[in-house]
Amino acid sequence: MRNPKVGVVTLGCPKNATDTEVMLGLLNEAGFQVTFDSDEAEMCLVNTCSFIGDARKESVRTLVELADQGKELIIAGCLAQHFKEELLNEIPEARAVVGTGDIHKIVDVISSVAQDSQLRVVEVSDIPNDYSDEVLPRMLTGVGASAYLKIAEGCDHTCSFCIIPMLRGKFRSRSIESLVKEARILVKSGVREIILVSQDSTYYGLDLYGKLALAELLEALNEIEDLAWIRVMYFYPTETTDEILEAINRLDKVVKYVDIPLQHSHPEVLKGMKRPLHPEKVMDRVRKLVPTAKVRSTFIVGFPGETEEHFEHLMQFVEKYRFDRLGVFTYSKQTEVPSGHMPDQVPEKVKKARRSKIMKLQHRISTELNEAMVGKEIDVLIERYDERKDVYIGRSQWDAPEVDNLVYVKDTDENLVEMAEIARVRVDQAKPYDLIGTVIDREADTTISGAKKELVGTVKE
Repeated sequence: MRNPKVGVVTLGCPKNATDTEVMLGLLNEAGFQVTFDSDEAEMCLVNTCSFIGDARKESVRTLVELADQGKELIIAGCLAQHFKEELLNEIPEARAVVGTGDIHKIVDVISSVAQDSQLRVVEVSDIPNDYSDEVLPRMLTGVGASAYLKIAEGCDHTCSFCIIPMLRGKFRSRSIESLVKEARILVKSGVREIILVSQDSTYYGLDLYGKLALAELLEALNEIEDLAWIRVMYFYPTETTDEILEAINRLDKVVKYVDIPLQHSHPEVLKGMKRPLHPEKVMDRVRKLVPTAKVRSTFIVGFPGETEEHFEHLMQFVEKYRFDRLGVFTYSKQTEVPSGHMPDQVPEKVKKARRSKIMKLQHRISTELNEAMVGKEIDVLIERYDERKDVYIGRSQWDAPEVDNLVYVKDTDENLVEMAEIARVRVDQAKPYDLIGTVIDREADTTISGAKKELVGTVKE
């Protein structure tokens, strides 16, 4: 049987990245040649995103570019789940499509198409609700000493703008035992930071244990030796309980970082989105129960029916709560979900103007918050080195990969820096979205509680 060299491209969110790592781990275990250089590959596994229009365009553009290079394509992920027939009809180079609930079949899929040059395979479950609790092999693809741990799949919420339940199915949690086992394997391989991801991490455990169990999962992970940081992504407002927040505040390895996409502040817009009302209540509780936390949120501007009054309400909300990290997106119309058929669609020009205005406000807020950090000492996970600038680059406990701030670190003759260590850094200078500092101690106390006392009171209300 032919053993093609398989390249890989991952698009979209961290959850997609973990799926890719599992598929590569299975292929590697089965003896397939895997390469991260697409030029070397005969066949390319492309794990696609179909969340919004721009993501679909990027996925299609990537597929067309690889097809033009003569690559055989294995199309996996959300686009495959969404448009399986169209992809096979429109892209002759597509040898197989693999849905979001079928990634564990990747070895059989590639074995089949490698054996028969005329065969085209479809492995896309109509309802992607299969989810294995088994710890599958992974080939880590990320840079640095962090790894994502997908604690659940799917979503039970019915936000009117979101296609995820259709693409990923109902919410399915993995057991605490399997997650701790996988985390231990990752840490043994050198991972220092575990990042918990799912569509809604605060919902974790409800389907499996009959109760919200994120706090219990955090307790179990916190016991793993040699693990420095535990980060949770994607809180849902109504499930961000006191128990979860108190666990975050108490556990020494859990970073004081709350990523809670609120989407909007005005009740009329939130009703149209089918999102929880009163976001101010959860923000007040977060700030009270985790006083040293930095909060990340995301908002959508230009949702159907959003008026200037609604938008100004959102501006005032951002001004009041002074988010430490903020993402703002223009509404993306999709006809597969209810919001795509709502009246009073907002023109693109207005959406972009509103996004620009709110990001200008956030630029000022972020600048002021970062300037308040100058002179303080923080722990930084060192991830890479910029040879041209002669500076190390890392993240603080308050910054997630790809989406948040960076810390640029200079070492000294007395304190040389190594990759994947957590260094104690004095902040010397602040930029709107990044910090610049100097190492004052190598491999600092990696527990979050070690830095907690010093920073109490620095979070602006």
